[in-house]
Amino acid sequence: MPTTITENQVKEEFYKSTEKAHVLVSWIGIVLNLVWFLGDYLSIHEFWIPFLIFRIAVSSISAIALLAKNYLKISIYTCMFILVLGISVQNAYMWSVMDIPHLQKHAFAYMVLFIGVGMMVLWEMKLSIILLITTVVSNIIFYVLNSPLTVDEFITNGGLLVLTVLIFCVFLIRNRYRLTYKEIKSRLELEKSKALIEFQKEEVDEKNQEIVSSLRYAKRLQEALLPPKNLLDSFFNDNYFILYNPRDIVCGDFYWGRKIKTTPTEGKPKDYLLIAVADCTGHGVPGAFMSLLGSNFLHQSAVEKGVNTPAQALDFLNQKIITTLNHGYGGIEIRDGMDISLIAIDIETKQLAYSGANNPIYIVRNKSLETLKANKQAIGNMNDVVLPYDNVVTQLQPNDCIYLFTDGYADQFGGPKGKKLMRKQFEETLIAASDKPMTEQRHILETTFNNWKGDLEQVDDVCVVGIRI
Repeated sequence: MPTTITENQVKEEFYKSTEKAHVLVSWIGIVLNLVWFLGDYLSIHEFWIPFLIFRIAVSSISAIALLAKNYLKISIYTCMFILVLGISVQNAYMWSVMDIPHLQKHAFAYMVLFIGVGMMVLWEMKLSIILLITTVVSNIIFYVLNSPLTVDEFITNGGLLVLTVLIFCVFLIRNRYRLTYKEIKSRLELEKSKALIEFQKEEVDEKNQEIVSSLRYAKRLQEALLPPKNLLDSFFNDNYFILYNPRDIVCGDFYWGRKIKTTPTEGKPKDYLLIAVADCTGHGVPGAFMSLLGSNFLHQSAVEKGVNTPAQALDFLNQKIITTLNHGYGGIEIRDGMDISLIAIDIETKQLAYSGANNPIYIVRNKSLETLKANKQAIGNMNDVVLPYDNVVTQLQPNDCIYLFTDGYADQFGGPKGKKLMRKQFEETLIAASDKPMTEQRHILETTFNNWKGDLEQVDDVCVVGIRI
């Protein structure tokens, strides 16, 4: 296929199309990096002076590079890389002197940096690789020199999650760069000849394949944060099932589980099993990012001294989501969140405590279904009045079946008239299957869902967790 567009022409157009946006973002980043020292002063006063010195050094070097880029013969992408790399190393130093509470709070500023970079910058893959390696190395060096925390404390309180987000954003930058480059190339070629329409179609197919490949990698990262099967098997043996069916490659629904040991003021420590099912705002990548935050905050709530009930855990989760999404870089108000149900089962007494945000749970006993109702307030609620979540306690009996779920199952369109399956039919299916083995229950639910859906598209993520006592 003939073409007269050269690589130099494409790069020239690429630079022309993106330079102004990158210059603007660079200056905003330089200024905000200095302004944010106010947060350092208020939250970790004893270190605000070395933090400010680090911020001034990073912003100054970045500003000099930006002002002298023509003289130094460097591109705007190199200037922006210097800024991002400097802030990343700066954050690594700040992390190294923090205790666990400050480390947890600052982890989300670190994540927002990489998420923002992934959404706004366009540079070549080699710069992303250098950023990844330098971030890891600088964190290790500063940790060894300064940190009072153990490796386990450093990793579990933000290190692993930040690294996961950074890897995800490396692939996001790579694909956005390649997609933008190819889009500009296709546009220039299309202006030369209408005969390039078929070539454009091939380019689009290639772009889609690259996006799908990146999303499949993101799916593996997301699934790595779900409770492993061997952990759930150790909780329940064969007395549970999980029906987890994302609508897209990555998912806005997630489930979470953990075993904890409490130390009450009187008596011996007690073992509890914590299980949660959540439905995050949106599908695909937005929902997947929210699920990363939700899973991490649930892990934090399980070790917080002031969190002793599912209701208190949801209060903690709600506050963390609100703070993180609305006090990050840029100060943009975000009204996203999640619906969730969270239960705690006393292993010895089989007493169940439950709290829910728009997500009820069912208990089926002797073919009779009981609903434990949720608060009508989503996690991430930004109303003027934020109410505490209710804690519901009930005694379980042998052979009780507990079901946690999102709304994706009942909201599926299908059947002979193309209507929603609805909650009532979902409940009837659970009651009818409740005396069956849990693996068979899962099969019944999945078969019923697929038969109802037929040839229609799945409209939402689906997640159902069943547990037999």
